[in-house]
Amino acid sequence: MNVLSTVKNLESLFNKRGFALFFVGGSVRDYLLFNDFFDVDLVTNATPNDMKEFITDGDFTFSKFGFVKVRFEGQTFDVTTLRIEEEYEDFRHPKSIRFTSKLEEDVLRRDFTINGLYMDTNLKVYDYVNGVDDLNNKIIKMIGNPIKRLKEDPLRIIRAIRFSLTYNFNIDSELDLAIRECVPLLESLNIEKIKQDISKIRNVPKEEIKKIFLDYNIQNYFDVIK
Repeated sequence: MNVLSTVKNLESLFNKRGFALFFVGGSVRDYLLFNDFFDVDLVTNATPNDMKEFITDGDFTFSKFGFVKVRFEGQTFDVTTLRIEEEYEDFRHPKSIRFTSKLEEDVLRRDFTINGLYMDTNLKVYDYVNGVDDLNNKIIKMIGNPIKRLKEDPLRIIRAIRFSLTYNFNIDSELDLAIRECVPLLESLNIEKIKQDISKIRNVPKEEIKKIFLDYNIQNYFDVIK
């Protein structure tokens, strides 16, 4: 796992300055599902200003959001400072953010329990939302109140369906009801954002995709499937 050794070396830079570094989200999910790492996101308790002191090759364009693109040993990693998000105001972005040092606070802003998992470079998993159980039981479950979380960002509707199709997981009953209630909110989003997310559905027969799109009354987006 070449990426693991690279992240270990990157982690040492953080550790020398008293900071931690963790895998989060898709990479942890894929590791636990015995899949290769394709989407490596990292989180840290170091702020962007902290990182400027020791990251020699980084893109700090979006540092005010806690996001830094770090280039290290020939690879590029998205490194985000642990944060707490305030209420959303435009169906996509929080009004404000506050940095934190606690994984258990950062996890509350994430979408699904199977994406709310953290892992250190020793492959120890940190689970505050029963994400491992949901992964083992093949369930897509929202972190927090499903309706509230979908209203924050309706694109999560498409993400839930995408993960369900991609991994052949069931959508939790509460989330299922919330999706059906919140589907009209998709009209508030940029169609290109929806298309971009739908395009990530791969290796799934069109018949299966069409069936679930019809079930959730989003068949008008089916024509973007290639």
